[in-house]
Amino acid sequence: MAEVVAQLEKQLESERKELAYARLKIQVLEERLRLVRIQKYGPSSEKLSNLQLELLEQEPGVSQEEVVAESERKAPPPVTEQKKRKHPGRQTLPANLPRVERVIACTPEQCVCGSCGAETGVIGYEVSEVLDVEPARYFVQVTKREKRACKSCPEQGVTAAALPIRIIDKSLVSDRVIINTVVTKYCDHNPLFRQSVALLRDAGIDISRATMCGWVMTIGEMLMPVAGAMRNQLLAGTYIQADETPVDVQTHDGSGTNHQAYLWQYGTPGGMTVFDFRMSRKREGPLNFLGNFEGLLQTDGYAAYDRVGGVKMVHAACWSHARRYFVDAVKLNKQDAASIRAVELINELFAIDAQARNEKMDHAARHALRHEKAPPLLNEIRTHILETSKAVLPSSAAGQACRYTLAIWKKLICFLDYPELELSNNLAENSMRPIALGRGNWIHIGSEPAGPRVAAIVSVIESCRRLKIPVRDYLADILPGLANAPIQSIADLTPASWAAKTSSMHLV
Repeated sequence: MAEVVAQLEKQLESERKELAYARLKIQVLEERLRLVRIQKYGPSSEKLSNLQLELLEQEPGVSQEEVVAESERKAPPPVTEQKKRKHPGRQTLPANLPRVERVIACTPEQCVCGSCGAETGVIGYEVSEVLDVEPARYFVQVTKREKRACKSCPEQGVTAAALPIRIIDKSLVSDRVIINTVVTKYCDHNPLFRQSVALLRDAGIDISRATMCGWVMTIGEMLMPVAGAMRNQLLAGTYIQADETPVDVQTHDGSGTNHQAYLWQYGTPGGMTVFDFRMSRKREGPLNFLGNFEGLLQTDGYAAYDRVGGVKMVHAACWSHARRYFVDAVKLNKQDAASIRAVELINELFAIDAQARNEKMDHAARHALRHEKAPPLLNEIRTHILETSKAVLPSSAAGQACRYTLAIWKKLICFLDYPELELSNNLAENSMRPIALGRGNWIHIGSEPAGPRVAAIVSVIESCRRLKIPVRDYLADILPGLANAPIQSIADLTPASWAAKTSSMHLV
């Protein structure tokens, strides 16, 4: 009898395991189905429940507007729970903007006293300010150079004042128009075709897209040595964050398809960033760019960053990427309590650095705060992820999140040893956003040789943004004569060097 009971218990235990596995398998399949539906209906559908997504599948011809509307629909909170937000007050306009005053006089009736009939006097003004704008004003700049000659000595000939150095000699347009074209394309993401149309509409001047493209490529070629000097200055430091993003390149091989190339971005928090154009995503990109760099390199988990740099280089990972895996798991399964808890614990880790920022701590003070609060939290995070990994299928979203995080754990906790190291690579990703925005407008790079020129332009423009440098002023200062500048002077023309020189001139 005991043997029968033992056999039944063994069979029951086996069936329980099979049922648990079946449930996990169903969860994985549901995650995959949800992921397919999210990809079909767009990012807005991430907020929808599985039932809502299933109903969308049953309704033919669903528009993107309907999906967005459904995702934003929610029950209004009870009146008792609604809190009045304190009005922030009227926004003030920047003091550095020029003020143009206009005075509005009182009506004749207001200029006479209603009691005695005497003329009233002005005792002050009610002042209000609004932001105004003047549309772009195109004009023809006429340059007249003095010509001089001696009437008594005709053999001396005629002398004329020298022309100022221009970015592109004999160009139909001024330096400011050329700079505006580059900035409008790579800062405002307005493609050259639209700029050409706008110029014809607003000024009646027909300048082709091909001509504008020639200006941009000339600027890019001029800035390539500057980007090279920026790379040298970056590698001379001790900390680099890196990331990469795809960009299409026209092949001109008659196939009608583009080649997927990559812009690799390397930067320092609070400093410059350099983009490196490569036709592939292979290891050769960071291997060639970083050379023998032996400082801190912070990246995501992409394997191409392994085995690059010098022998003493320290490879740090990004907590935002680890967190994102668990966030994706929650998006696919909103009942995934383990992934939700993992996100909450990682949020607590980021809260330590948020406290340091709010209290304006330097790296040393932040390092002390991290050592006080982070170790027990890291132990809890790792223990939780280890336990979660044993309870989920490896192929599930939660399983992949656990595997990714545990595989790079040593790289994730590097911040305990290096005070300057950030928890995440978000600054590098933020520098990629202009590329993603621009890619949607200018679509692709025109050819492989154009890639390094585009990379040089976006390196300069993004570095100016990071360093809070007025990009038009910077380009107007360094571009004229840059093509003939001695190579030894290029290091003094990088955005960081220019900013340092400019600030020192203001202090004098």
